[in-house]
Amino acid sequence: MKAPRRIELNGQPIGDGTIPLIITPLVGRTPDAIADELAAIVPRKPDMLEWRIDFFEAIGDTARVVETARAIRAAAAGIPVLLTRRNVTEGGQPIPIAEPQVVAMYAAACAARCVELIDYELSNAAADIATLRRVSADSGIAMVMSYHNFQETPDAATLDGKFARAQAQGADVGKVAVMPKDPADVLALLAATWRASQALTIPLISMSMGGVGSLSRMIGWVYGSAATFAVGKSSSAPGQVAIDELRAVLATTRSAVLGR
Repeated sequence: MKAPRRIELNGQPIGDGTIPLIITPLVGRTPDAIADELAAIVPRKPDMLEWRIDFFEAIGDTARVVETARAIRAAAAGIPVLLTRRNVTEGGQPIPIAEPQVVAMYAAACAARCVELIDYELSNAAADIATLRRVSADSGIAMVMSYHNFQETPDAATLDGKFARAQAQGADVGKVAVMPKDPADVLALLAATWRASQALTIPLISMSMGGVGSLSRMIGWVYGSAATFAVGKSSSAPGQVAIDELRAVLATTRSAVLGR
């Protein structure tokens, strides 16, 4: 059994083994659109906000990125903010900047300490991953290293390898999201999450996407997933459940599984 590494963001533990954090996405293209999302989401009290900056039309303007991130934090009232550029190959939006500019944008956000976490894909160049790991650590920003597959659920060895690689490359949190073709694939993802939760020391986030996979968003915490994603106003991936509905399901499963 692993000795887990405890991580706290604004006093909120990640991966304490009880109930998952609920993360809601912000996908507005402009600061005004994001402000509208925040007005709808913050009263519902998610545990974390994910700013999907690949949706943001000014992603190439670092000063506006930092300014908007600060505005998000101010409106979030203490809710931690995760900054995510999802690349196109892993389900993100096309953006007008190249990878060196993306790395520079992340580095600027870390230096400004305008977010609590950043997410960067394991599929990126090792040198870029290492750069952002160093920069984020120096700034006290947690780093999620992630893998997304919108086509299929890979075999067990591949899933195990993605989780393990995140820890090996210094991630604070490892994330794996895959697309199932049937319920057996959902079971495969949950099994891989359980194995990783027993073998690794970092908190993990996992999900099986789409309608078939939505069950994993509700019970994945039982198998070691430290967080789950829910719709606050607009979804960022297939299969996300509305936050109020998800919170009710999580409360029911927690009572059934943990007896409290």
